Amino acid sequence: MTTFSDRRGALARLATFTAALTASLLVTAGARAQAPAYPAELRLGFQKYGTLTLLKAKGDLEKRLSPLGIAVKWTEFPAGPQLLEGLNVGSIDFGTVGEAPPIFAQAAGADLVYVANQPPAPAAEALVVPKDSPVRTLADLKGRKIALNKGSNVHYLLVKLLEKQGLNYTDVQTVFLPPADARAAFERGAVDAWVIWDPFLAAAQRQLGARVIADGQGVVANHQFYLAARGYAEKHPQVVQAIVEELSRLDRWAERNPAVVAALLGPQIGLDATTTEIAAGRFAYGIQPITPAIAAEQQKIADTFHALRLIPKPIRIADALPGAVRTAAK
Repeated sequence: MTTFSDRRGALARLATFTAALTASLLVTAGARAQAPAYPAELRLGFQKYGTLTLLKAKGDLEKRLSPLGIAVKWTEFPAGPQLLEGLNVGSIDFGTVGEAPPIFAQAAGADLVYVANQPPAPAAEALVVPKDSPVRTLADLKGRKIALNKGSNVHYLLVKLLEKQGLNYTDVQTVFLPPADARAAFERGAVDAWVIWDPFLAAAQRQLGARVIADGQGVVANHQFYLAARGYAEKHPQVVQAIVEELSRLDRWAERNPAVVAALLGPQIGLDATTTEIAAGRFAYGIQPITPAIAAEQQKIADTFHALRLIPKPIRIADALPGAVRTAAK
């Protein structure tokens, strides 16, 4: 049971976190102690996944920013890599993705900055096969076709699952497809397996009877990251701080109201209540600052992708951290 002391401690940590984040962004930008100049608009990128989608459904951020004259615009993306491409070309200012997309984006030259992350949610992504598939173990996947969204969090999951089984990445045939196309290929038998995340995972289990061969538990952390365009974060740190604070309040509320969460999310992601409850039940609530340990985990993933030649050059995660966090991560 959550006690008053626990809640007070969480609020204190949030206050310290957001103050440090704002100070870091202000220092990075070389800002001076002046009244903030608020932007006319905040453009947010979201997916059918995670707490940012829930924030959109509740409308709390609009209520927070409207008195400041800031309009909130939401744009949906099919997956993290596409979302960060939108951030890179300037069509959005802030969004949320899994572990792998920011690595691919950074390798492609995107000028982004990590803002915060959610705790690990390893059960929220998995490798699945059709219900009547002869595949029973990871070893049975050798030589078979596996669908996934290139550069998404499940890309790293596949690499680690194969490694755990003693297979090389080249021992399987990867078929790169966005979630909707991957599901179609999975349904018609054009691929043998699919590596996917919630709520697509929950929908495949409920609607198609897909069998989970392995999920991320004991294999990957599967963090959800919040990222911003560096220019926006440095120019408008108070807006970024407001997003983090609203997400933190939302997390505390969502943990206490799972049924209401499912009811709000269902219309947003186009799924029935039971499927939505399954997906939402695998969320990890409690937004946290980027720590040196989290940055080190991301660096390990980046190094793995470079070793497999999935990204064209080595990258330093520290280069995509706010100034103060970047210094602590060294």
